[in-house]
Amino acid sequence: MRKQHADAALRIRRLRRAELPADTIDLARYLIGKTLVHDLPRVRLSGRLVETEAYPVGDAAGHAFGGHTPSRNSLYLPHGHAYVYFTYGSCFMMNVSSETTGVGAGVLVRALEPLEGVPFMQRRRGTTRLLDLTRGPGRLAQAMNIDKRKDGLNLCAGGELWLGAAFRSAGPIGESVRIGITRDVHRLWRFYERGSPFVSGPKRLRE
Repeated sequence: MRKQHADAALRIRRLRRAELPADTIDLARYLIGKTLVHDLPRVRLSGRLVETEAYPVGDAAGHAFGGHTPSRNSLYLPHGHAYVYFTYGSCFMMNVSSETTGVGAGVLVRALEPLEGVPFMQRRRGTTRLLDLTRGPGRLAQAMNIDKRKDGLNLCAGGELWLGAAFRSAGPIGESVRIGITRDVHRLWRFYERGSPFVSGPKRLRE
């Protein structure tokens, strides 16, 4: 397992919206290896994206399939905005809006490799086990202190929660069916960094 970085902030460049593909499936693949950063008043939290799932236009498993409602408004913002929702009665999850204005679709951020703020993440998660901090979308949101207050944030602007360029190049990218859905289950719209121990899901979907 790679050694974690020192407390000094890593030099991570913010991504511009123009760099993000305005296509859900392309964006889900593009985000592998990029970084997610949350700048809190006293600590920076960051991690490499190692697993995403695409929920494109017309996908029966996607939240936007039910139509544009106030609670889903962030999915219809220009690509690169946060869509955060509460699910299973226990956790938040975050998507990145992925199409043009008024078109509902998103990319679920499923897993990160922790980079900065690990002690803070451990306190948030109640565990010191590195692999359990941000593996899975609910754990990820808890460790990164992401909740409904972050819904609708522009991830390509100067705010506290943002997308950054790759700190380290991604390895080979795998694709598979998505996890935990009951509709459109055959679609190969889950992307992940092969060989990363931080990817979630059963072993057969991580190799």
